[in-house]
Amino acid sequence: MPTAWKLKYGANPRAGGGVEFRVWAPAPRTLALNVDGRVVPMTREGEDFVAFDGAAGAGSNYSLILDGERERPDPVSRCQPLGVHMVSRVIDPDAFPWTDGKWRGLPLEQYIFYELHTGTFTPEGTFEGVIDRIPYLKELGITALELMPVAEFPGGRNWGYDGVDLYAPHWSYGGPVGLKSLVDACHRAGIAIVLDVVYNHVGPEGNYLSEFGPWFTDDYRTPWGSAVNYDGPGSDGVRRFVIENVLYWLTEYHIDALRLDAIHSIFDFSAWHILAELGERFHEQAALLGRRAWLIGESDLNDARVIKPRAAGGWGLDAQWHDEFHHTVASYLTKAERGFLGSFGRLADIGKALTEGFVYDGIYSPWRRRRFGSSSRDLAGRQFVVFLQNHDQIANTHAGQRLAGLVSDSHLRVAIALLVCSPYLPLLFMGDEFAQTEGFRYFTSHGDPDLALAVTEGRQREYAEFHAGAEFFDPQAVETFERSRVAWAEAAGERHRAILRLFRDLIALRKRWPCLSNCRKDLTRVEIDEQAQTLRMERSDPAGSRALLVCNFGPDPVPMAEPDPALRTSPAPAGNLAGESAALFLRE
Repeated sequence: MPTAWKLKYGANPRAGGGVEFRVWAPAPRTLALNVDGRVVPMTREGEDFVAFDGAAGAGSNYSLILDGERERPDPVSRCQPLGVHMVSRVIDPDAFPWTDGKWRGLPLEQYIFYELHTGTFTPEGTFEGVIDRIPYLKELGITALELMPVAEFPGGRNWGYDGVDLYAPHWSYGGPVGLKSLVDACHRAGIAIVLDVVYNHVGPEGNYLSEFGPWFTDDYRTPWGSAVNYDGPGSDGVRRFVIENVLYWLTEYHIDALRLDAIHSIFDFSAWHILAELGERFHEQAALLGRRAWLIGESDLNDARVIKPRAAGGWGLDAQWHDEFHHTVASYLTKAERGFLGSFGRLADIGKALTEGFVYDGIYSPWRRRRFGSSSRDLAGRQFVVFLQNHDQIANTHAGQRLAGLVSDSHLRVAIALLVCSPYLPLLFMGDEFAQTEGFRYFTSHGDPDLALAVTEGRQREYAEFHAGAEFFDPQAVETFERSRVAWAEAAGERHRAILRLFRDLIALRKRWPCLSNCRKDLTRVEIDEQAQTLRMERSDPAGSRALLVCNFGPDPVPMAEPDPALRTSPAPAGNLAGESAALFLRE
């Protein structure tokens, strides 16, 4: 029987004392360690360098000396206490006192996501600050807490997608102990943890990977420059690094699911796609650990292969973000026509997104000026994560403005009802639950002044092209970061408390009624009337329960009477849902 995986690379303390160091580094001629000020030579073993230092232990600081000239952090560093350019720290992976031994994870169909940015979710901006809010999230009904990337990035303010030390939780957030404490606390509360990870590029500052080996290739290009080398000469070590990273989060941090960022910018034309290999290893390890764990992709491909099983020719990811649900609802409610939103805008698009999944499933896309996508009609609802907004859609699509500040309250209620009652896995972005109006914007804190200026100027060009006339917020400015914090004071207002009640009530109904929680897209029926601007969605369950959601998108109030005496409103409170914009009827 195979044994559970353990991290082989980086710095690993030994039970009898001392630390074993192993680095994949085919590029340098020599490699040495600087451990607490002592130079320790390393021995080459194939493409690896190895060394054992009997005087080192947990808490020792170390760095790597390449060719006797350049001192760099360890690419597999578990901890970067002084930032991306400085020393790595030895961490004992077995030292944390876990209390979640009975936790086995949640079925995917039970996931109700809450996406947050650790640095702006609370005034503390730490994992500990998030722990303090777990009772609030539990009361809201959240079952899965999703963290934007936490891998060490330059400075103290960043979305996390500029991470360069992919094994090291950011020090300012609380480092390894802080993240493990958060995971442990969530599991005690019955909440799963989802971590956003980035394998399509590495941030520009503190990125020393190419000095160690053939990490990048110019055979393909990404929005961030050269692509990660997954299929060229020397790519075996790169693939192993990434595969072991997902196993690391699963094993050492007890993470329940990983959200893989922008997999459309991962290029691999080998016979065994990196995502398929990664998924197979991940699920093998989860089975050995006796846990349910999931891989969720962010994909701009509308390609059903992403989430089809390998036996059916797919890559075998468990689920993916369903961007087109957002696009259809946002474009219809805001009437926005810029960029890709101009390819949507009809109620029929919302209906198709609800019942089939991909709207562009092989039909012509005006935005892309070609036929695009494949059909997802036969794929299960639990394989799609839907949202009204997320970090990208607020900051990029809507110039930092949230939906609550773009549409009327009646339309906001309709959107919320569609989200929570959909046959998919709903995701809220922090602040959604009480209709926060203060925005969320892109922010950085690069230490390299030339890079900082380039980021600012690049962002200005993007705004000029996509958001002409919108107020520009400099990513490097502290004010941009501060104005992206969750505005907890807003939650006390009457309007905001009403939306919070609505979310809580709808989530409670979703959990209670199988017809709302079964993720049966095949048992979802939608009727639309473009002229009357109404949508009726009926959902059912084999056990007999049935739900009917009636939505009015028009400008005038429409009485929402019971359409069928056999249906009744739920006896559970439904907030402001049973009103002039939407009504939910349920039957046992």
